[in-house]
Amino acid sequence: QVRLVESGGGLVQAGGSLRLSCTVSGRISSSTGMGWFRQGPGKDREVVATIAGYKTIPYYPDSVRGRFTISRDNAKNTLSLQMNSLKPEDTAVYYCAASRYVGASTNVKDYIYWGQGTQVTVPS
Repeated sequence: QVRLVESGGGLVQAGGSLRLSCTVSGRISSSTGMGWFRQGPGKDREVVATIAGYKTIPYYPDSVRGRFTISRDNAKNTLSLQMNSLKPEDTAVYYCAASRYVGASTNVKDYIYWGQGTQVTVPS
């Protein structure tokens, strides 16, 4: 059984930093694409960062590019998201997810395993 558990969320002032971690257990190949998504109040779930399984070329949307960095450690079965220069609009529940593919898909529907989410709050 595959299980993803996020940690590291919290409340941080605008301009601050947080590092999210996701521990993966169960049968997930090191070649599986993985990603971070978020869902703000009243909003759809959106991609924050993805990383392919076969090579470490990440994807970021314009909203976080240059501020967020995704990384994975296959030996430790962990996925991380370093978030810098946080803004109030980054407030959301952040989810770690594993794709059914090896590519860095940005389509939520391509992700079949999800963590329970961790809250990130950046007051305005």
